[in-house]
Amino acid sequence: MSTKPQLPERPLRAAGRPTALDGLLVVDFTRVVAGPACTQTLADFGARVVKIENPDGGDDTRAYEHAEIGGESAAFLSLNRNKTGIALDLVVPEAREIALDLIRKADVVVENFSSGVMKKFGLDYEAVAPLNPRLVYCSISAYGRTGPFASRPGFDPITQAESGFMSLNGFADGPAVRTGPPIVDMATGMSACNAILLALLARDRLGRGQHVEVALFDVAMGMTGFYGMAYLINGENPGRFGNSPNGSPTVGVYEASDGPLYMACANDRLYRRLVVEVMNRPDLINEPQFATRKARSENKELLRAAIAEVFAGDTLENWMAKMKLANIPVGYLRTVEEGFNAPEARERARLSRIPHRTAEWVPNIEPPISMSVTAAIDPVAAPLLGEHTEGVMRETLGYDEKRIAILTEKGVFGRRRP
Repeated sequence: MSTKPQLPERPLRAAGRPTALDGLLVVDFTRVVAGPACTQTLADFGARVVKIENPDGGDDTRAYEHAEIGGESAAFLSLNRNKTGIALDLVVPEAREIALDLIRKADVVVENFSSGVMKKFGLDYEAVAPLNPRLVYCSISAYGRTGPFASRPGFDPITQAESGFMSLNGFADGPAVRTGPPIVDMATGMSACNAILLALLARDRLGRGQHVEVALFDVAMGMTGFYGMAYLINGENPGRFGNSPNGSPTVGVYEASDGPLYMACANDRLYRRLVVEVMNRPDLINEPQFATRKARSENKELLRAAIAEVFAGDTLENWMAKMKLANIPVGYLRTVEEGFNAPEARERARLSRIPHRTAEWVPNIEPPISMSVTAAIDPVAAPLLGEHTEGVMRETLGYDEKRIAILTEKGVFGRRRP
């Protein structure tokens, strides 16, 4: 039976404490994962993010089926915290005028539509830059906004496959495996956030904004890391190594008598400590076939079998205690349930609950960034579809009630259903 952790209410930050991005207005045309992940980070640290959604269903992740609470999906809640949500049907000309009014006031625009969509609506960088020369405009796509591949659709697992990244994941005797979570999407969101912050710093110095681009394929290729660099140096196509990277036979999963652990002894100092102080097997460092890192790599199957035999002879907790005492990098191999109930998650205050309009409260996973002066804002749950539309029209754009009523009748905020 699953045991969910008890989620505490999140303590409020000190009144008057500054935020890193206070006063920054972001107009957010993004959907699915990479774009929303980017803009959520900006929102977490004080930017006002106005998320624009199609009134007919909104962001695709609203319909994702992992889980839901209060009629809202886990996927949407996880990627759209702290945002102001409005609904605009950009097919309607007056809706595009509203978008332009917001862009005139904005510091940042972020979009991850298919190629040509923003241009079709007259909202591409070339169209809006003259209206707001200080604007930082970020485009997120699969293969970039220019060149022969710009029109190709692409998603996280496609770019994992095509970049070579996926070929590094899995076991040598099995097929390539995509990562469980959409890691390229998440990394692309981080890269887009970095690009925006870099452009904002440059704007302070240069006095003008610019167009920045981030592509999933580029990020996936960069994430091949030293494996990609090694191929460029030696021309050897790297393979899959499962849980034990090539050259590190003492890195990976081992089974104690009652459960698994993950160990990472990637250098001579740690290896010596492991086999002498923890395993009491000095022969595994004294014998020539195990004396050096190179020798251990050449005899990795023999070495792993010897280590596995030792670990199988005692309990998980005893091995964990011995290795922690010897300062060996080791961890429990946990499920999501176990990880979210673990003392590390509790002591680091990673989880909380926050109020929600239809669900009373929803779970919250804290941002993974801590700042001593400009900490993240008090979290606000992801908006309902179109939740803040009228408020933005009145307070941000200064539209009066009559104008809002006329726009409503024209279907700017979605067609009224009988």
